[in-house]
Amino acid sequence: MKPRSRFFLLFLLLLLFSASTTGLTQDLQIPIPKIEIGVGEVQNPNDLAITLEILFLITIITLAPSILLMFTSFTRLVIVLGVVRGAIGTRQTPPNQVIVAVALFLTFFTMQPTFTNVWNEAWVPYSENQIAYQTMFERTADIFKNFMVGQLKIHKNEDNVDMLLESTGKGKVDAIEDAGLEIIIPAFIIGELEIAFKMSILLYIPFIVVDMLVASILMAMGMIMIPPALISMPFKILLFIAVNGWDLIVMGLIRSF
Repeated sequence: MKPRSRFFLLFLLLLLFSASTTGLTQDLQIPIPKIEIGVGEVQNPNDLAITLEILFLITIITLAPSILLMFTSFTRLVIVLGVVRGAIGTRQTPPNQVIVAVALFLTFFTMQPTFTNVWNEAWVPYSENQIAYQTMFERTADIFKNFMVGQLKIHKNEDNVDMLLESTGKGKVDAIEDAGLEIIIPAFIIGELEIAFKMSILLYIPFIVVDMLVASILMAMGMIMIPPALISMPFKILLFIAVNGWDLIVMGLIRSF
């Protein structure tokens, strides 16, 4: 059989197969599930509770990054770790994913007492139908507020609360605990930024000294065409390893809370 005849025969077989499968699919009606989203009357109160819990869970998942930044120690941790990487001069080593992962796990470690209080005093009573969800939110907000107020007091950042109260036209309070969350949250974030940059300055100084020494030696030797950062980076890494730098930084960050 010629190649053209073979090709023509194969083409006919494909047409017959497609026609047979088309008729088969028309005969077989496969049920397809229908998805509907709407608002209707609730017959069982438990259905409404389940719906509200799902909406609450979706809201928490959506706002999780903002909550992590605003209410926890993540801001201070990730800034200090990022500055250390820049001070050493290793650019993208360790990468951003590692920096964020380390900061995230340290956040859970430092915030464990606060999370435990939220679980025991807010979520467990709500899950056992002992309190309403309004009370659960109030207790959760109070627990995080106590953490933020404690950090403001430890690092002497109470003036952030006074500054925000004056900018909003509200009078000063006798104690920062009397201020609302709309004042405590931005004051806490500003305080975290201040603390992170103060720690970063102290961490930068030894590495700047190494850069200055290397630059001075290169200039004295007349090697002005060689970038000082290229020569100083191995010495900075060696110094960082010699003093067990990661342990010191992590311990200092944990103790700062």
